[in-house]
Amino acid sequence: MEPAEAGGRALPEAGILAPILGPTLAYRSYRRRWLVLLATCTLSCSNAMCWLTFAPVADQTARYFHISMDRVNWLSMIYLVVGVPFGFGTTWILDTLGLKTSLILSSWLNLAGCAVQYLSVAFFIPHDNWKYPLLMVGQTLGALAQPLVLFSPTKLAALWFPEQQRATANMISSMANPLGILFANILSPMLVKEPSSVPMLLGVYAVPAVVACLLTTVGIRDKVPPTPPSAGAANSTSEPFITGMKMLLKNKAYLILMVCFGGGVGIFTSFSALLQQIMCVRGYSNSFAGLCGALFIVFGIVGAFALGLYVDRTKKFMETTKINFCLTAFASIAFALVSRIRDQPYGLAIVCSLFGLFGFSIYPVGMELGVECSYPVGEATSAGLIFVSGQLQGALFILLLPALARPVTSDGSACQVGVGAALDWTIPTLVMAGICSLEACCFAHFFHTEYRRISAEDYEDIAAGHDGIATE
Repeated sequence: MEPAEAGGRALPEAGILAPILGPTLAYRSYRRRWLVLLATCTLSCSNAMCWLTFAPVADQTARYFHISMDRVNWLSMIYLVVGVPFGFGTTWILDTLGLKTSLILSSWLNLAGCAVQYLSVAFFIPHDNWKYPLLMVGQTLGALAQPLVLFSPTKLAALWFPEQQRATANMISSMANPLGILFANILSPMLVKEPSSVPMLLGVYAVPAVVACLLTTVGIRDKVPPTPPSAGAANSTSEPFITGMKMLLKNKAYLILMVCFGGGVGIFTSFSALLQQIMCVRGYSNSFAGLCGALFIVFGIVGAFALGLYVDRTKKFMETTKINFCLTAFASIAFALVSRIRDQPYGLAIVCSLFGLFGFSIYPVGMELGVECSYPVGEATSAGLIFVSGQLQGALFILLLPALARPVTSDGSACQVGVGAALDWTIPTLVMAGICSLEACCFAHFFHTEYRRISAEDYEDIAAGHDGIATE
């Protein structure tokens, strides 16, 4: 027998519908959902700021703590190292213990990390041998907090927001993290003009952590809203964690998404980390590289906002993701070509803006697509595996691309003296463009899926006779 249809979409099989068939519910959304969203955004932004506190002022940090640049780089790399293994535990925490527990735990870990960071520069810690270890402990605590908040957007959108607002809510909470990265890139150089300003920097960055901790601890009172806003919310964690993991590993569409879209996340991670090194050898200053990084993030946020509104209206998750992924591949090729040329600031600024506009903007849509193709698996589990895939591939790219670069002697290099020989990044940028293009082509050709959650909700609405959602 062919599956019935609702709203032009094929309805899922009975096994998928089984979790949602039951007593009729009057779906309802609450104004407090915006407070939960604000708390999540503040926490994500604060955590991103703590992550990149020292990267924009690495030289001043090294002078203040009397450490090498390699040890400064580890202050950022620790987030990558900790995030992969702890990511698996985070999926269990979110889908088993709930969003409230995850966010509160994340906020306190983030605040504790900032407190230990500030302790490392306290006057009663005079010995340099104690300062850096304390600083690394603080960064590690922040790294533990990161997956707990980064995995939350899809769960938050599913539990608290009605169907027509889910993609927008996911977009807002997802883009809070790159907004924190943007703040760090702007504030750190502004606040630290000399090494003695590092303690002030840590004090300033602790303020958002305190605010986020208060908002989550006091503002998030319920694990779930009293009445779900949709059929999907009523069954958000319908599958046990282990069962959900097994279902994902047998889901062909999800595995393609995890590898290809996770590769896209890895490309953007390595791009952000290596942008200054790629550009300085062609004579571009650090400030201009920072501007290009800022344009990359700003246009990504603008694009994500537009795409979030679009897919909320049209539900064209798959088409939107495929088109933008292919456009991202073209932007990566353009960057590889333009970055080889000197004295092209406008061209580089435009290319970096387009790279962010097309690529960064599909992150929240891709996460929603992961939920749609894996329903009824818990949202945190589906988002978590994509995140882990992105972290692993990002680490691989960060190790691979510099190894492909070749030393070059050039009088026009703007790379700082004392950081080693300038490197020619022609081959690495072309390889990055090739990887991005390959993954975009594979995703566009091989990825096909039904929107399982939307179809299940359509079926439930028809069966229950729902004609709207009440709003508080």
